[in-house]
Amino acid sequence: MKITAIRVRKEDLDLTRPYSIAYKTVTAVSNCIVEIETDTGNIGFGAANPSKDVVGVDVDDTVAALNEENTEWLLGKDMREMQQLVYEVQQQFAKQPGACAALDIALHDLFAQHLDIPLVKFLGQKHTALPTSITIGIKSVEETLQEAEEYIGRGFKILKVKLGQSKEEDIERLKKLREQVGKDVIIRVDANQGYTMLQLEDFYYATFGPNPELIEQPLTANAVDDYRRLPTEIKKIVALDETLVTPQDAYQLTSPPRTAGIFNIKLMKCGGIGHAREIANIAKNARVDLMWGCNDESRISITAALHVALASSNTKYLDLDGSLDLARDVVTGGFELNNGMMSLTDLPGLGVKRLT
Repeated sequence: MKITAIRVRKEDLDLTRPYSIAYKTVTAVSNCIVEIETDTGNIGFGAANPSKDVVGVDVDDTVAALNEENTEWLLGKDMREMQQLVYEVQQQFAKQPGACAALDIALHDLFAQHLDIPLVKFLGQKHTALPTSITIGIKSVEETLQEAEEYIGRGFKILKVKLGQSKEEDIERLKKLREQVGKDVIIRVDANQGYTMLQLEDFYYATFGPNPELIEQPLTANAVDDYRRLPTEIKKIVALDETLVTPQDAYQLTSPPRTAGIFNIKLMKCGGIGHAREIANIAKNARVDLMWGCNDESRISITAALHVALASSNTKYLDLDGSLDLARDVVTGGFELNNGMMSLTDLPGLGVKRLT
């Protein structure tokens, strides 16, 4: 089972609706799509949409890094040596997490196809299905309530609300949202680095009524010492996103005094499945819960993240809605979504198929 071809392209994908976070508004996205083919006719799919704001590279950088000269060394390699190939990819693209993730995902897909089992079975499945949140961007109270009603009507039981522009407005939105949706809907919030330490504490104590399940990345990415100084009751519901990029970060962030109770792992930050599993194991040993997040991504990489999430015993939260607002995608299959619950198919590998 030797690699015979590597194809890389950029796909521009419109969103069905724009959304805003604390520092930008997004209306369309691009993804780098990778296909690795073998002499058996199998094709492994990979995809990447890294955030330049977080890891310093974007889709264009990823496509450029995956040029023929930089990937030809993979041609002729035996897919049965997948673990070594992933290691070599990590070394070759150490400063290109998007390129690393796309190749890593495609290699894992191919190897599980070779075994004729879903990737999650190879990784060691711990969960059969988990609910995902769906995200509401920064909007007015009225728009927030309208979008929430739409998502609840579609069966979602967990809403993630983007905050971070105004603490007072954030508190009002959250209280109004809780009044509308009642107690049975879970609310998470993501401040996208929008708060100071004092604002975070004010927000936490002002929102006991709305009772957010977790607060994602409330302080700036480099505010590690501030995270360590937070009251324990706040710290345990903080999910670190931009602060946590690499396995090395995970080691630092779990050293006493701990920084947070939750790690948000994204394949687009850490560089794929291999590094994500390293972070997951570090978190497990430190008794930190896992949240699996995403950017605006193809179903390819969303499915890959779900395989790893369901293979991690300390996975507690999914936020894998990144492909749901794409006006079109490049593959079908991979995962199933029923009333907000995400599960995988029984197909080998990732279980995705190219759209014709």
